[in-house]
Amino acid sequence: MLTVKNLRKTYGSGPGAVRAIDDISFTVAKGEFVSIVGPSGCGKTTLLKCLSGLLTPTAGEVRVDGRVVTSPPPELALVFQDYSQSLMPWLTVAENVMMPLKSKGMRKAARVALMEEAIRSVNLSHAVDRYPWQLSGGMQQRVAIARGLAYQPEIMLMDEPFASVDAQTRADLEDLMLAISKRTGVTILFVTHDVDESVYLGDRVIVLTNAPTRVGEVLDVPLPSPRDQIETKELPEFLGLRNRVMRNIRHSIETKVDQRALSA
Repeated sequence: MLTVKNLRKTYGSGPGAVRAIDDISFTVAKGEFVSIVGPSGCGKTTLLKCLSGLLTPTAGEVRVDGRVVTSPPPELALVFQDYSQSLMPWLTVAENVMMPLKSKGMRKAARVALMEEAIRSVNLSHAVDRYPWQLSGGMQQRVAIARGLAYQPEIMLMDEPFASVDAQTRADLEDLMLAISKRTGVTILFVTHDVDESVYLGDRVIVLTNAPTRVGEVLDVPLPSPRDQIETKELPEFLGLRNRVMRNIRHSIETKVDQRALSA
């Protein structure tokens, strides 16, 4: 479904150029839930923008269904971290969810049907006529997820979507995404800075290094399904994977610190 080959991204040119991404390659199969995690500032968002066609890579390529991505592909939906900026405050929940469907040239009845189905899937049918400012942060993020689902994408890219909500809401949204993934079969690439979240959600975890970013390790996550916030996180297998990801990230951070010390 998604192929990333020798992807590089450099900002600027000459002596002042900043290498953000340095030769990243990986693939994501249809229906997979893949988590991407790495040190703070390693370039996770830059990578996601390159994958979505919002940013042009310096070298390498991204392919969706075999086609090279040069602009945002119609098969893809992006859910941002800052839901308060991505929702239109003057539109109701229903209107926010239907907004991107207009670009598909669909009849209103079809748009309404997709909106209602998407809103049901995130348990917000009672709030269709409310405005974003009348909702909690967790409910606003559910609206953003519903908007992505209503678009009927083949791939959903999610950029730290639960970073701004409280711990209990985060857990509820994680379980919601697992349920949506299982029910719809949509391919999900989920960027997060939370190690536990990356393991709990993912079929695989891609661990990135510090910038200039490379793929440090790719881990399979053979945890039983359905997953549970308490029981799954008590499993020795979960703890082992979580610790392995954490060791990778800490090693990357320590290596960067050592390199700075040597250059000084």
